[in-house]
Amino acid sequence: MKFVKRTLAAAATALLCSQAVAKNPLFDNVFTADPAAMVHDGKVYLYTGHDESPSNNVFFQMHDWLAFSSEDMVNWTQHGPIMKATDFKWAKGDAWAAHMIERDGTFYFYTTVRHKDDKPGFAIGVATSKSPLGPFVDARGSALVTDDMTKHTPNDWDDIDPAIWVEENGDTYMFFGNLMPKYVKLKDNLIELDGEIKTLDLPNFTEALWVHKKNEYYYVTYACEFPEKICYSMSKSIHGPWEFKGILNELAGNSETNHQSVITFKGKDYFFYHTGSLPPKPGQESGGRFRRSVAVEEMHYNEDGTIQRIHMTTEGVTEPAK
Repeated sequence: MKFVKRTLAAAATALLCSQAVAKNPLFDNVFTADPAAMVHDGKVYLYTGHDESPSNNVFFQMHDWLAFSSEDMVNWTQHGPIMKATDFKWAKGDAWAAHMIERDGTFYFYTTVRHKDDKPGFAIGVATSKSPLGPFVDARGSALVTDDMTKHTPNDWDDIDPAIWVEENGDTYMFFGNLMPKYVKLKDNLIELDGEIKTLDLPNFTEALWVHKKNEYYYVTYACEFPEKICYSMSKSIHGPWEFKGILNELAGNSETNHQSVITFKGKDYFFYHTGSLPPKPGQESGGRFRRSVAVEEMHYNEDGTIQRIHMTTEGVTEPAK
């Protein structure tokens, strides 16, 4: 009997030790960036970029995308890479921000990559899978958007950060851009454009568009100015006009960039973002501008539909969603 009690006690201790402790950043064993969260079948799936730069003095080195999942927003399972930038045969690398949606049992992964030199510059690709964890394969065999299609800025990275919004009637739009915010309707097959690429009027826009809806209002959040804060605007139509509401999230510690994701899960609203605040480990440089880490906070609305300012914490989400 004593042996059984000791065994049960040891098992309980091991179980407690295996449970993730709520904290920000969410993951301290890998550098993560550009969070894109999706709710599916009672779970949150979180997709991130993967910073692998050896130093904060060396520019972004990003080769693949990572996946994580949680049933309660506190305990997270790490699933590792789901796709590499070079899985797109037309791409030469740079796995930048991405976004995942699901329709009729197929998962569509919209990504930012650098195109090969026949169409130089950053491009948007789309891959598909029957599982939210992959494997994902190129759905088109070519880019969905290339730099030569939009020349609103002199930069070759003005077509980045795809974010997908699906209307209740199934109409689907892709928002994207750097320095110039853009959006375009997608065809029903979700892998072709359906009409012209349009621009939005958003003050101080830099990048990282994300669209969500709460009750009667649409919200577009985005990285504004540089170094980047997160700003937001509201509208009663996906086509605008958008009313600017100001700053939502301040500069995210030790990082010039920011990138956000907003979801509703089990009756609560959550705001994901990234920072450069991961402390150093023995023999390793700390987080920073090219070594970022994803964090999350609960998000709250005012009675008039505006969003309360996000206060970044080291504790993060401490109460499991039920």
